[in-house]
Amino acid sequence: MRIISGKYKGRRLVAPKNLPVRPTTDMSKESLFNILNNHFHFSDLKVLDLFSGTGNISYEFGSRGCPEIISVDADFGCVNYIKKTANELDLNITAIKSDVFKFLERHRGSYDVIFADPPYDMAEKDFHRLVELIFEQDLLDEQGVLVVEHSKNTKMEQLEFFSYDRNYGASVFTFFEYPSEEEEEE
Repeated sequence: MRIISGKYKGRRLVAPKNLPVRPTTDMSKESLFNILNNHFHFSDLKVLDLFSGTGNISYEFGSRGCPEIISVDADFGCVNYIKKTANELDLNITAIKSDVFKFLERHRGSYDVIFADPPYDMAEKDFHRLVELIFEQDLLDEQGVLVVEHSKNTKMEQLEFFSYDRNYGASVFTFFEYPSEEEEEE
């Protein structure tokens, strides 16, 4: 994997082969960050990276200057790799080993961007529960965005706060946002 932009642009990172991950492809990641770049100043963002795996997305946010990033993954090896890499790159990433659903149920905080990349074979009802839990727990800032990466077989457009989605090969990024005041008035 490589970092697309920012302080560590072009830096290649090699994760241990035994991690149970499916990293976001460089093409998909570049497209995602082009979208986010049009909406946010990265130097102001609080980011929550769920099912963070190798930390691929967290490093990209960190390289672009995000001051606060929390990465959550249930795998001990993934969390250790994120801690080690964040330390080597001097990025402000806090890696937490936890089941994501349990973390969301008890965590208090508000984030500008929440990115979730669950296993593609997770049950669709669990994808839906993930989105519902984030909004129920009020973890997304009013102007923030939740991005869920999933396979094209998982349908999420029927969920509350759905905004739009983008397809990249076998992957889909679905965006959820609170409606703007103009949209609420219509």
